[in-house]
Amino acid sequence: MNLLTVFTPTYNRAYCLDKCYESLKKQTTQDFVWLIIDDGSSDHTEELVKSWVKEGFINIQYVKQENQGMHGAHNTAYELIQTELNVCIDSDDYMPEDAVEKITSFWRKYGNHSVGGMIGLDSYTDQKIIGTKLPDHIKRSTLFNLYHKYKVQGDKKLVYRTELTKKYPYPLFNGEKYVGLAYKYFKLDEQYEMLLLNEVLCCVEYLEDGSSRNMLNQYRRNPKGFSFYRKELMKLSFTGPTFQFRQSIHYVSSSLLEKNWRFMSESPKKWLTYLAILPGTLLYLYITNKTKDVTY
Repeated sequence: MNLLTVFTPTYNRAYCLDKCYESLKKQTTQDFVWLIIDDGSSDHTEELVKSWVKEGFINIQYVKQENQGMHGAHNTAYELIQTELNVCIDSDDYMPEDAVEKITSFWRKYGNHSVGGMIGLDSYTDQKIIGTKLPDHIKRSTLFNLYHKYKVQGDKKLVYRTELTKKYPYPLFNGEKYVGLAYKYFKLDEQYEMLLLNEVLCCVEYLEDGSSRNMLNQYRRNPKGFSFYRKELMKLSFTGPTFQFRQSIHYVSSSLLEKNWRFMSESPKKWLTYLAILPGTLLYLYITNKTKDVTY
């Protein structure tokens, strides 16, 4: 059985998905499964992937579902994955030729059930590291501490033990398509540290139709998802009042966007939420002003 599943959520990305495919064909080890979750594409993604399956170069699993958004596609992937490890490579990204080998060999040497998985590096397509490298003086860390204690910057590539990612499924809200993926990662932080691998595992290209380029619009369209996310971050056992206050501001803003007037009674940190009403309202006004043309 393969050790790793590379899973790719995709939605109308037939025009760029071949970059990921070509990079996986070139991997120095084939100790992986490529799981593609087609989140309701209306382009020719299905025909394209089926042609790759027929080629037989790599082990491909293809699943098509009704559109649920990125987090819904992740839910489906985690339900289906059977390998010990998994990593998400987005449809507009690709892996260096030795990335799978680096993951599998590193895990076989250092991996164990006391850690949640490993954290590696992302780079731009010109090989420049996104943000900063991982600290050399530590071997493991939670994702939260990596950013808030060790001041690491930029997106990083997360490789998790599959039995853990099956926990904490993302909720689906009617009419919405977004819940912050870090909800699951921070929940796992409460139980496990991650091994650190200072190697590039993914090359990233931020496309105009990517979610990271459209965050304010996502915020406007998905207030229930954002409100849930901020409430869960306020509950985290390892955070302090400053972090929780920032989440409260966003929680107030999202609650106003969804017209949830019960947000105070539903808040897990009521005093901080009370203090966050004014800045949260200002954030709400900023978002509504910047997203006047958003269609639903």
